[in-house]
Amino acid sequence: MHTDQGPKVDDVEFIQDEAQTSNLVAASASTFETAVHNIDEGVGKDAPNGNEKTVPEFYSKAQKYWSEVPATVNGMLGGLGYISAIDVQGSKNFIREIKVPGKRWALDCGAGIGRVSRNLLMPLFTKVDLVEQDPTFAEKARELCAGDEARCNNFGQVYNVGLQEFVAEHKYDLIWSQWVLGHLTDPDLLAFFRRMRFALEPDAYFCIKENVSQTKAAVKDEEDSSVTRPLEIYERILKEAGFRIVRKVRQQNFPKGLFPVYMIACKSNTKTGA
Repeated sequence: MHTDQGPKVDDVEFIQDEAQTSNLVAASASTFETAVHNIDEGVGKDAPNGNEKTVPEFYSKAQKYWSEVPATVNGMLGGLGYISAIDVQGSKNFIREIKVPGKRWALDCGAGIGRVSRNLLMPLFTKVDLVEQDPTFAEKARELCAGDEARCNNFGQVYNVGLQEFVAEHKYDLIWSQWVLGHLTDPDLLAFFRRMRFALEPDAYFCIKENVSQTKAAVKDEEDSSVTRPLEIYERILKEAGFRIVRKVRQQNFPKGLFPVYMIACKSNTKTGA
């Protein structure tokens, strides 16, 4: 799926503190896994007329939600555009700490309007490709990133496709995926991780930055059709995909009441990414 989904209010904590009602539904782990399995069963299957493929409601609802969101930083960050600089600085510190060996080519997954590409990746890498499903956001990313004369040569290709369908055409020194993985079912998430492992240069990094729930169960957001997973689920699926976790850091200085945000840096268990 897409996009630069942004931080979210942790309604579980918010209810305890403010006694407000949440529209987020926490399911048990077993119920959630069954649900996303059933969703995944419909992905890519032919429609009754045999000419088109059905899109599961989990994905179609998210597409509709994001099609109505303004193509602005504030829109990408759910009205919290003012935290963008804090977010980018935290990510810069993280990339500096892990010491990415190559600086030639990076990939921004769930790029939205190119906020992360423009402010984080393009100053660090010779070329940056983007994956963004929403056509309006993708066009805005081209405008913001390629329109900057100082950085236009760093701007690579925009793949206008969802992560559940994206297959990399190149090998990258860094693959960065931020605030988007909640729009993938568990089976699609595992498949995406496996494809990204094959898209890494030797010793390159795959990094994710995501909201995580503080409960053992995933938390579902019916409004934008996404889930917020516990940190342990991301760790388990990454390892199942063939990654080893090198570094894990919590983003600091975000406003109180949001879900915790974690950055995880991974390398393939094999030197070649094979």
